[in-house]
Amino acid sequence: MLAILSVLFLYLCSPVCGVFQKLYCTISDSCDCDFKPNIKDLEWDLYKNVYGQHLAQDIVSEEVARFLQNKSPERPLVLSFHGSSGTGKTLVSSMLRNHLYGSAMSSPYVHQFVPTLHFPLPDRVQEYREELKSWVQGNLTECARSVFLFDEMEKMPPGLIDVLEPFLGPSHVVFRTNYRKAIYVFISTSGEEVIHRKVLESRQAGRDREEITAEDFQEAIARTVYNSTASGFFQSSIVRQQLITRFVPFLPLSRRHVERCVRSQLCQRGSCGRGDVVEAVAGDMTYAPVPGHYFSTTGCKAVPAKINLFL
Repeated sequence: MLAILSVLFLYLCSPVCGVFQKLYCTISDSCDCDFKPNIKDLEWDLYKNVYGQHLAQDIVSEEVARFLQNKSPERPLVLSFHGSSGTGKTLVSSMLRNHLYGSAMSSPYVHQFVPTLHFPLPDRVQEYREELKSWVQGNLTECARSVFLFDEMEKMPPGLIDVLEPFLGPSHVVFRTNYRKAIYVFISTSGEEVIHRKVLESRQAGRDREEITAEDFQEAIARTVYNSTASGFFQSSIVRQQLITRFVPFLPLSRRHVERCVRSQLCQRGSCGRGDVVEAVAGDMTYAPVPGHYFSTTGCKAVPAKINLFL
């Protein structure tokens, strides 16, 4: 036994250890590369630092926790974030990757795609499809717990994203890996009109914002992105085959949410007590619709720049 332990020790310390460990990761269900999920910290981060998004907070925390509790999921986790600019979609995706892989975007197992950068030419869609399929399959072979982020889906060339359909369902098999452990996140402004309309109708009906439920949006968002030519999911088989686990609506932000964003930013700069700046920045934002002026047209996106003006 001592001899075996000695040999094992020498093996683990050898230069080839990394090579064999990497190979083991690709074929073993018990090895998840550098995957170190911290669900409690994710939930804390979501509820502490995301403002006005009770639906996104609940859906993301619940779906991620449920998915990771299943050691042998039937299909990957597929979340599609929808809402106007500045409402927190990118922030939540950043939190997700930070609490799944501590090294976030520096992790070789977190992959981000931006259409204007990776797929800029509409006449090369077929070429992009082949490249994307090869890239995803190669990375799933490398690590079953890969995370794929697709930003600005409203700019994705129609038909391109459907190449992922075999990876999102329960039937496809990727050589040497359990592809069903992967996570996909799509981020888009598509569907913002239907989200705004439903939130406005709820407000005008006298309902509290927190009374709005996720079920109010699921079918409406799916129908909108499927039928809109300004959507990467236009006529998509992914939507038609119901391969998206949940559509996540990000609601438009009111002035009180903007004020919370300002206070948070000020505290990060060591100026927590500057209520005058909070009032100035919130008051300088543009709100819609007219009449009413209920929601910030840019969410919290312009907050850092406006703080620089008033601080």
